Amino acid sequence: MMIDKVAGVNPLNNLQETKRTNNAKSVRSTSDEISVSKEAKAMSDAYYLNKVAEETPDVRTDLVEQIKQKIRDPNYLNSETIAATADRILSAYGL
Repeated sequence: MMIDKVAGVNPLNNLQETKRTNNAKSVRSTSDEISVSKEAKAMSDAYYLNKVAEETPDVRTDLVEQIKQKIRDPNYLNSETIAATADRILSAYGL
């Protein structure tokens, strides 16, 4: 005797699939919420600024190198350049 097709081998499969689908629809999505105090925000900002300050070099070597190159040029140091530099130094001190 040969069986060509067996239909409904496990009739509970259909019932279980229906139950799973219904349960999936009943799941609710909730969102969590936090609040951060002003003090915590200020401390975070201070921490960030401190990290940036620590990572920033005190001397900008790229600018120092540019100035060195300019000073090596004999045409750069003239009376106009010296006067402009002196004016900038005095204005930095508010004079």
